[in-house]
Amino acid sequence: MIGWRAWLVSVAFTLAFALSAPAQDTAPGADAIKMTAKKYEFTPDTVTVKKGDHVKLLITALDRAHGFKLDAFHVDKKLPKGEEVTVEFVADRAGTFPFECSVFCGMGHRKMKGKLIVE
Repeated sequence: MIGWRAWLVSVAFTLAFALSAPAQDTAPGADAIKMTAKKYEFTPDTVTVKKGDHVKLLITALDRAHGFKLDAFHVDKKLPKGEEVTVEFVADRAGTFPFECSVFCGMGHRKMKGKLIVE
C-alpha cells in the first residue's frame, strides 16, 4: 500500500512540474497580452507595442460570441464565448491602428472598438 502511494505522489509531482513548464511553441520575446471582449468593449481598449515585436494577444469573449478585426495586420478572428483565442502577428510598421468587433453583438456593436499603438 505504501509503494502505491509513493508512486501516486511521484506521478502527481511529475505532472505538476510538466504542466508548470513554460510552453516552447511561442516566438522568442513574445509576451502575451490578455484581453477580454464583452458587450460593446474590449479590455484593454488600447494596446501598445514596439515596432518589430511579435504580438500575441489572448482574447476571451465573456458574454457572447464576438470577433477581433485588425485590418492593418490582416487579422480577423472569431471569439467564441468563454474560449481563449490566440491572435499573433508581427507589428512591422509604426502607427496607430484601429481594431473592432467583427461579429454583430447588439445595438452598441459599432462602438466596440480599440486601438493598437506601434511605437
